[in-house]
Amino acid sequence: MADIARTAPPETRRKARPLWLRILRNPGGAIGAALVLALVLSALSAPWLAPFDPTKMAAGRPLTAPGAAHLLGTDELGRDVLSRILFGARLTLQIGAIAVGISLVLGLVTGLSAAHFGGWPERILMRATDVLFSFTETLIALAFVAVLGPSLTNAMVAVGVAAVPFYARTAYATALGEVAKPYYEGAIAAGAGHMRLILRHLLPNVLPTMIVVATLGLSNAILAAAALGFLGLGAQPPQPEWGYMLSAGRDFMNRAPWLMLYPGLAIALTVFAFNILGDALREALDPRSEGR
Repeated sequence: MADIARTAPPETRRKARPLWLRILRNPGGAIGAALVLALVLSALSAPWLAPFDPTKMAAGRPLTAPGAAHLLGTDELGRDVLSRILFGARLTLQIGAIAVGISLVLGLVTGLSAAHFGGWPERILMRATDVLFSFTETLIALAFVAVLGPSLTNAMVAVGVAAVPFYARTAYATALGEVAKPYYEGAIAAGAGHMRLILRHLLPNVLPTMIVVATLGLSNAILAAAALGFLGLGAQPPQPEWGYMLSAGRDFMNRAPWLMLYPGLAIALTVFAFNILGDALREALDPRSEGR
């Protein structure tokens, strides 16, 4: 058996490898996975890793430079920046997961329904998607927050809804390729119902592509939520959200540059991690890259 495995074609050996191994064999995927794992562990361990309560004022002297007592310094209210960064990782993962979850579910429902039913449902759903596509995601998110009011929950909903057109279009385009295949036409001829066709035939074949899109979309969701927080329309004080921390540090940029430096680095590394992990996942699932 070992000899057969060694003499198998490269693409066959590649398919036999677990997905996680294919991702880790990619240098970018290994780096991205390590950074995402560090983010997750930091978020889960924040209550034990953080030296202070992230909302506790006067944990140190205001605007204390990074040093032994406060590794990343303190802000204008004497709150420990390291503690706020660590607890901010929790909010970041929460924002990304909920926003992308909303986009993914609504996008799948819209795209799969349009591809399966065709006719006037397809025209209505896709024209509505095209209308939303004509606006930028940030503008849609700002409109939602303006209507719902500034809060972390509303920001997550706004970011999720704003990205639905992109997810819907991707799901629709992928599903159209499946609808045209003989197995799908055979399932229709065999009398399969609408729910069975969508859930048993379309969804499993569309989902791998959508998982890659969702992984890459996490970075966009995190950036959009940070932008809303920076504008004061997302997380509200005293929540340790990175975008809000950036905004609060603007007035002290010359006196205390660490107030903007560390939250900015946290956002940049998180976005970078999810982007390169998403690229590695796309390559691992792409059949055109087999044998490389």
